Amino acid sequence: MTSSLSTVSYIGASILFILCLGGLSNQETSRRGNLYGIIGMAIAVLATVFGPQVTPAGWPYILVAMVIGAAIGLYAARIVKMTQMPELVALMHSLVGLAAMLVGYANFVDPAVAANLTPAENTIHEIEMYIGVLIGAVTFSGSVIAFGKLSAKITGKPVLLPGRHWINLVGLLLVIYFGYKFANAHSVGEAMLPMVVMTIVALLFGVHMVMAIGGADMPVVVSMLNSYSGWAAAATGFMLSNDLLIVVGALVGSSGAILSYIMCNAMNRSFIGVIAGGFGTDSSAPAAAGAVQPAGEVNPINATETAELLRDAKNVIIVPGYGMAVAQAQHTVYEITKVLREKGINVRFGIHPVAGRMPGHMNVLLAEAKVPYDIVFEMDELNDDFPDTDVAMVIGANDIVNPAAQEDPTSPIAGMPVLEVWKAKTSIVMKRSMASGYAGVDNPLFYKENNRMLFGDAKKMLDEVLTALKA
Repeated sequence: MTSSLSTVSYIGASILFILCLGGLSNQETSRRGNLYGIIGMAIAVLATVFGPQVTPAGWPYILVAMVIGAAIGLYAARIVKMTQMPELVALMHSLVGLAAMLVGYANFVDPAVAANLTPAENTIHEIEMYIGVLIGAVTFSGSVIAFGKLSAKITGKPVLLPGRHWINLVGLLLVIYFGYKFANAHSVGEAMLPMVVMTIVALLFGVHMVMAIGGADMPVVVSMLNSYSGWAAAATGFMLSNDLLIVVGALVGSSGAILSYIMCNAMNRSFIGVIAGGFGTDSSAPAAAGAVQPAGEVNPINATETAELLRDAKNVIIVPGYGMAVAQAQHTVYEITKVLREKGINVRFGIHPVAGRMPGHMNVLLAEAKVPYDIVFEMDELNDDFPDTDVAMVIGANDIVNPAAQEDPTSPIAGMPVLEVWKAKTSIVMKRSMASGYAGVDNPLFYKENNRMLFGDAKKMLDEVLTALKA
């Protein structure tokens, strides 16, 4: 393949990736957007493998690597459950960071890379390598810790070291100092120590940064690491002089950053505040002074009574949460929705931007269950409708429907926009127990007079509700 044809292929792939992002912004066009991304990636891989930068001698190695990678990917796609998607995404991000690190070190130790560069070009290339390894190391270690938190292998509570901000500052100064030493080194051996020290500092910073972030912020962390992986890919593109990697990395990095910003707004949190950590409390810890403690009696309800309330309703809003994902109850939810709509009941779904463990988690589950796109709404589109709603049904959600965000200025989630389900004539919360949510914050919704608690496994309880509705 000639250089011109390779460039044209890269341009075509870039356009397809842009169309892919555009398609993924809407549920109705997401399948088409996904297809654009698949075609674009296929073109990109073929243009790279058969391009002028890869000789035929390298094809067997690439083929073996692709077969191994494809086999792992297909195996993971078959065994990974929808509830495990957040940690799988985090793990994928770690691989992008690891790739950036390895490419950076490969460029660093290969003398042929800088053989024909002028001194100015060589300095720029060294900066590219240094920054590429730095971003890759932070992405890799941070993503591994995020995987551990999301899969419950590591505590979801924030681990806050004394003077953590000073630790971060010292790490930054070390990175800058050794960056200067690296750029002024006269040989690979002399530059190796600064590169290794920087890598260790970056890896520790990634661990420290994500460990300090509490459970309630994990959706933002996944989005943030997505952005980091994009910038790591862009840095890899600079190191390899690959225009397509630069473009794609910039697209992923910028879109991830925008998504993180949107999600932070949805939580009334600043992006810097998320990175600084500390949100997500220990539910066993004593309450803050002046905090409003939930009080009152809980009103339990059974599946038959729930079915009667739904049958008598005219307007129903269903709010799904991570509990629905864990119970794999989305298909039963769809069957209930179908029965209610056949009875002429207006059923809609309210989705909070940070519901679940990753961006769009609930949308993916509902789409998998074939819930119609036109009855799935964002929080801002539905909040004003709760006063006219007969039944608001909360399935395994907690923090995103917590009235303390509006009623208790001392609450850790004060000011966070939430779905105002308590304004409905009747709200029904499905939970296994009275335990607090992922943020570890008690929920006064459970004690409100118009609220009912349906305890038990979401799938089992919803199956009973569905049976009662059909009776």
